[in-house]
Amino acid sequence: MVGRQQRAVRTRELILEAAAEVFDESGFAGGSITRITERAATTQGAIYFHFKSKEGLARAVIMYQAAHLEGLPRKPGGLQQLIDLTFYLAHELQRNVVFRAGVRLAVEQGEAGLSEYSIYQEWIERFRAELTVARAAGELLPDAEEDVFAAVLVAGFTGSQVMSQIASGRADLPERIASLWRCLLPGIAMPGARDALVLDAERHPGWSC
Repeated sequence: MVGRQQRAVRTRELILEAAAEVFDESGFAGGSITRITERAATTQGAIYFHFKSKEGLARAVIMYQAAHLEGLPRKPGGLQQLIDLTFYLAHELQRNVVFRAGVRLAVEQGEAGLSEYSIYQEWIERFRAELTVARAAGELLPDAEEDVFAAVLVAGFTGSQVMSQIASGRADLPERIASLWRCLLPGIAMPGARDALVLDAERHPGWSC
């Protein structure tokens, strides 16, 4: 029984990874179940056993994206960690097909008749947690609103990556994220804290601890 369950879990993961590749290449409209079946080297029956429809598979890819982000920090660390996190996500969009597909589907989900806001809410909550730590450390301006800024940052990041994809295939995304921060930081960070922050896409802060 355990072996059968493990095989079912692995089959589901293979389908999600194959679907991510196809959706990343062609979007929801161009990503057919037939192509996903071929990419996963499985059957349509297996796909429909795990996912009731193509729309359901797309939703699962959207929600699966965070599972493929192995470098996320384990606990909030404040403004510098929030900045580093956005640069990390920018790099992941350049190289991580599952994350990239999930983000693409989240942006284009209207094509699939989906309305899945929860993934955006998850990122808002993650960013807000960093801002809560920043508040406790005295890094934020007195009138800065953590909830509002977290939502604005998610929206700004989302828009920046869409524009970067169109302009350069996301090659310039780290530079766009740096520009986003230069515009946003004066409205959120205390001057002293802002002067100490580093906008460096190549930082490797060591989040494993």
